[in-house]
Amino acid sequence: MFDPTEDSVWRPLRLLQSAMDNDIALLYAEAELPELKPSWVMELLRLHARGPMTIRELADSVQRTHSAMSQKVAAMRDAGFVRTTAGRDARSKRVALTEKAEALAAKLAAEWRATEAAMIELEAELPYPLSRVVADMEEALRRRSFHDRIRDQLRQAPEWH
Repeated sequence: MFDPTEDSVWRPLRLLQSAMDNDIALLYAEAELPELKPSWVMELLRLHARGPMTIRELADSVQRTHSAMSQKVAAMRDAGFVRTTAGRDARSKRVALTEKAEALAAKLAAEWRATEAAMIELEAELPYPLSRVVADMEEALRRRSFHDRIRDQLRQAPEWH
């Protein structure tokens, strides 16, 4: 049986990002912060800069869904980086940094800046920087969405119908 996942244009990008995140996680482990996840740092820094927010406000500020942010907040709470309290109504929760996270904020900001500088350095070694690829892809997707492109491909796939 043929496995279509063996030949992928998308997967190498996901693997590259995962490898880079793993390198950031290694820095956290070296700094004796193994419970910290690279995928949490933007939210932690956002809360540090802007103060407590509802899950919805935090999700909107980092362009994530409420559901995804709710799961992330639960994981960060379990790790001791945030606390939640009831919001203005029964449906909302406010998220705030714990003292543990506040104490790490300057360190996390330094890592963020170092990561951005490393990306700029890395892009300088490439003939076509990733940030340019992303911007070009976003522009192409504004002209014709990914959804429409996939749907058009599926029109040619008898298995889909």
